[in-house]
Amino acid sequence: MNIQVRKYRDGLPQLGSKKFITDGGIETALIFLRQIDLPLFAAFPLIATDEGIAHLKDYYRPYLDIARRHKAGFILDTPTWRCSHGWADRLGYTVQDTQYFNEAGVRLMAELRDRYETDATPIVINGVIGPQADGYDPASLMSIDAAEHYHAHQVEVFARTQADMVSAITLTYAEEAIGIARAAAKAGMPAAISFTVETDGRLPSGASLQQAIEYTEAETGGSPAYYMINCAHPTHFNHVIGGSEAWMRRIYGVRANASCMSHAELDESTELDDGNPREFGQDYVELDRKLDNLRIYGGCCGTDHRHIAEICRSLKLAAGAEHAA
Repeated sequence: MNIQVRKYRDGLPQLGSKKFITDGGIETALIFLRQIDLPLFAAFPLIATDEGIAHLKDYYRPYLDIARRHKAGFILDTPTWRCSHGWADRLGYTVQDTQYFNEAGVRLMAELRDRYETDATPIVINGVIGPQADGYDPASLMSIDAAEHYHAHQVEVFARTQADMVSAITLTYAEEAIGIARAAAKAGMPAAISFTVETDGRLPSGASLQQAIEYTEAETGGSPAYYMINCAHPTHFNHVIGGSEAWMRRIYGVRANASCMSHAELDESTELDDGNPREFGQDYVELDRKLDNLRIYGGCCGTDHRHIAEICRSLKLAAGAEHAA
């Protein structure tokens, strides 16, 4: 297997003390702010055309500028949340096509890293994996073995590229997370597991965040590099975090929604709810206080570069940069 050299193969820098940021909600930003049609919420087909690549570069640049301005690290996500074979088939693409799009997504991220990375702003290329079913509704559940089999192809493709890691985001139940983590471990790829929660702080499957993380840890031997929470407003889960329990110390990142609406309400909404960026930034001050190992700050649905800039201002990332590892 011809595996390309991963820059951070010997250790992910976000596991140290330095703060990292991410982009916001790429799909909602492209659809609502840039009026780009994304069938089935899939951004990866944009990679197929020069125009699409230009749209993606224009999307990422403001975030990379913010990271450099605030001397923060940056997790550079590939636009491949929907680029698994099940979703690709629904969009008219083959398994071979998904290999091309995943590889091309990493090449695009590597090009951006070459341009924007500095000593003060390390950039980690992250191969993004989405759920096999809907990101809000766990109506279709896989076994652990089925999830590993389904996601292994995308993980293995990323393992042959310059991607430093993979992240599985917007996961609604633990079995899929376990399958992805096992596939990543077999491929030698560091993996982050990110769960979404409903307004009550529980996963759509009904499990608590604690149950999901502890079950995943037990079934994988603790192989995930870290865990995250994404696609929920901070008020939806703020009441279930806080303290120094082992499962909570494994949460290194949050990518929250701008809107306080539930997943069902967001699904029915025809307009973008971008919330209040300034209040959003302040919400992260509280999250930072309650999660001992929080290192990664970003956005999900409804957020854009304004929200990420407010996080940086609220946390005073630039002021603390000289003390970061």
